[in-house]
Amino acid sequence: MALKVKRVYEPASPEDGVRVLVDRLWPRGLSKEKAQVDWWAKELAPSEALRRFFAHDPGKYPEFLRRYRKELEGNPA
Repeated sequence: MALKVKRVYEPASPEDGVRVLVDRLWPRGLSKEKAQVDWWAKELAPSEALRRFFAHDPGKYPEFLRRYRKELEGNPA
């Protein structure tokens, strides 16, 4: 099974298949109808503490990735 990463703000297309949103917060200004998300997997998103650590700083990405993987390993969901 192939996975495709796509921003939720991009329009849905028939080729998308099942659309899963992995984020703790619903995207601002986007209705659920327009997002056309099949599953909102907020329990799989990075924790609030990890989001704050990363703060969209590309230099922190390797450490963010390491910590996020550790979070996922400890998450039975």
